[in-house]
Amino acid sequence: MSASPRVVIIGAGIVGTNLADELSTRGWTNITVVEQGPLELAGGSTSHAPGLVFQTNPSKTMTEFASYTVDKLLSLTADGVSCFNQVGGLELATTEARLEDLKRKLGYATSWGIEGRIIDADECEKYYPLLNPGALADGRRVLGGLLVPSDGLASAARAVQLLISKTRAAGVTYQGSTAVTGIEQAGGKVTGVQTADGVIPADIVVSCAGFWGRELGKMVGLKVPLLPLAHQYVKTTPLDSLRGVNELPNGASKPILRYQDRDLYFREHGDRIGIGSYAHKPMPVDMNALPKVGAEDMSDHNMPSRLDFTLEDFAPSWEDCQDLLPALHGTRIEDGFNGIFSFTPDGGPLMGESPDLDGFFVAEAVWVTHSAGVAKAMAELLIESQSRTDLHGCELTRFEEVQTSDAYVSETSQQNFVEIYDVLHPLQPRESPRDLRVSPFNVRQKELGAFFLESAGWERPHWFEANRSLLSELPVEWQAPERDEWSAMFSSPISAAEAWKTRTAVGLYDMTPLKRLSVVGPGAEALLQRLSTGNIAKKPGAVTYCLLLADDGGIRSDVTVARLAEEEFQLGVNSNVDFDYLRVEARQQSLADSSQWVHVSDITGSTCCIGLWGPLAREVMGKVSTDDLTNDGLKYFRTKEISVGGIPVTAMRLSYVGELGWELYTTAEYGLKLWDLLFEAGREHGIIAAGRGAFNSMRLEKGYRLWGTDMTSQHQPYESGLGFSVAKDKTGFVGAEALVARKEQPAARALRCLTVDDGTSLVLGKEPVFVGGSAAGYVTSAAYGYTVRKPIAYAWLPASVSVGDPVEIEYFGRRVAATVTAEPLFDPGMERLRG
Repeated sequence: MSASPRVVIIGAGIVGTNLADELSTRGWTNITVVEQGPLELAGGSTSHAPGLVFQTNPSKTMTEFASYTVDKLLSLTADGVSCFNQVGGLELATTEARLEDLKRKLGYATSWGIEGRIIDADECEKYYPLLNPGALADGRRVLGGLLVPSDGLASAARAVQLLISKTRAAGVTYQGSTAVTGIEQAGGKVTGVQTADGVIPADIVVSCAGFWGRELGKMVGLKVPLLPLAHQYVKTTPLDSLRGVNELPNGASKPILRYQDRDLYFREHGDRIGIGSYAHKPMPVDMNALPKVGAEDMSDHNMPSRLDFTLEDFAPSWEDCQDLLPALHGTRIEDGFNGIFSFTPDGGPLMGESPDLDGFFVAEAVWVTHSAGVAKAMAELLIESQSRTDLHGCELTRFEEVQTSDAYVSETSQQNFVEIYDVLHPLQPRESPRDLRVSPFNVRQKELGAFFLESAGWERPHWFEANRSLLSELPVEWQAPERDEWSAMFSSPISAAEAWKTRTAVGLYDMTPLKRLSVVGPGAEALLQRLSTGNIAKKPGAVTYCLLLADDGGIRSDVTVARLAEEEFQLGVNSNVDFDYLRVEARQQSLADSSQWVHVSDITGSTCCIGLWGPLAREVMGKVSTDDLTNDGLKYFRTKEISVGGIPVTAMRLSYVGELGWELYTTAEYGLKLWDLLFEAGREHGIIAAGRGAFNSMRLEKGYRLWGTDMTSQHQPYESGLGFSVAKDKTGFVGAEALVARKEQPAARALRCLTVDDGTSLVLGKEPVFVGGSAAGYVTSAAYGYTVRKPIAYAWLPASVSVGDPVEIEYFGRRVAATVTAEPLFDPGMERLRG
């Protein structure tokens, strides 16, 4: 491929035009943008977007996208006027729960480098004089708000026109009023885009079609898991108090306003108020029923993405609006519509390349708020093969297959719409669909009173009510302090008893949801050697913990590789993204050299896994297996095939809770029997079933990292404390050259272990960390360490911060003193693991 490949971008909205600009600015010249609507008013979501940009988000990635969008639109000007009006953003609280939520949001903002502050009710009224200064209809009142001065209003449609003009001057070709009818491909690669006017040759195609993206995906057999939903927006008649205040007809001078306790937001349009509502029922859109609007008939009030307003759905919200802003009593709704935009199963955008068609990329379900940031990341992905912003929460392939079904996408996307302004706990489980993926042990877990949380469709026990009776036996030194109301949600003191029993007897853990891959073929070793940091060229029976790196040396995942035979490996990976990465690389290797073919398959659903851990684990196994499981018979980080009560089992000597034991794998058909055999054999030794609450505590006591939380693609192994996973003297693997260069540079930051000084205050993650009074980092993982008897937090901090240094963690606006501590906190000599 040439230095400047032929790129076709489908969609000339705020994402597509920004992407054209990001690519052309970086020197790519052969770019065509195709738009089914007229370029002057394409008729998609961009054309009717109200343009509110609130940057603060629990996701660091989404905040980075929004901040870049603000900066870029501020710099995009014509006639001295930019495409961003930085009026600030104000989020209101009319309940104590919401006010606490705003304190938590301020923590996110501080962690991600956004300036903001909590203001009281009087200051809220000062910034937004239209607010009701007294009691609201149900007796509530404004208690305070979160003010972020750098938030504001994006002029999306104007930005698109300026970007079209700018990029045309740079050589970008635009074809408006041109519908895409198909995607041409050959040999597994994109070759062109079909239109009524002919085929546009292409080496790369990027779908930036918004809510039409799902239909484009179907053209290449790609499931794009998004749901088009309608969202209500109105403009009022003029307000006397706003006459002459704003110079421009669409101008604004007051902060954009969110009244999330009633699912509403507000912005000024000159002397009018624009109001958006999420309070109505979800309104899925039938794409086949969209109005057909010709280019000559397109207007601000007549476009495919603007559906007829349903007043009955807005009526209750109109009363809430007048209650909050009494000046609206003298107005009426002048204009209203139900505008279409996209939702996904987890609310995030969809970004990346199709795993089955080289050169076909997607950037969909992107709101104006994040548009320029997403475009920048996509340009980096196309040109440099990776984004400088971590994309693990945005990856197109992050969903499991069942999560891409129409039924799952529809239900979860509608639920995300309903909950968009709700106060949600980080562990908040979805209510439906549930029991979608269950391990063979599920029936026993329910009998033991398991409390389940859901992840990737899997039901995962967090504790077992059957163990509540152990609380009366729990030694005083193992009893955890009482939690505050927020950190106590989706937690139980039973986890302390489960950790105690695991450390002193033996625990049974369901590790089935850990994604497992089978990698087989004569090229399996070569594939894994090339992609990973570990030395995979070991004899069968070896287990290796290692990393998958990006080209720049950033950590794209951590994996466990077990060599079962000369040409057979079993991998423990993090998500479906890893599966698609490995199978694409395997396919390319097989095509390049047929003698080095390799096949990667997902065996998670057909297998199961029990973690049997604790000082009495050998005693339990001795009752059901005659295989040699001594230190000589199966060393630490080794694997072998054994028989447990006649059941064929692959035993791996490793433990993520830091205790003696094994991960025991078998096929799903034997799973329930294996559970029953082990449970019965362990009764006399005090065996318990234990959940993720205890597991997460013990994981942090051992300092084990969780990819996607403690480290991402933005971090390299040495600063993450994972330098040991890079094989000495190994070269030639993906990211190796960059890693050498980065290792030679002084580290600017490091992942540090913190312990809370008062021994009782708990945090949950993503809170800002202050050094010398200034925000300097953020918490990744946190838990109470039942064994070490103190709260633990891991945090990214400047490399100059050393063991013993004092820091502070901000939790709901309160500073909690903590100390940087040497790690691991538990069993640093590894005696228990190797015992």
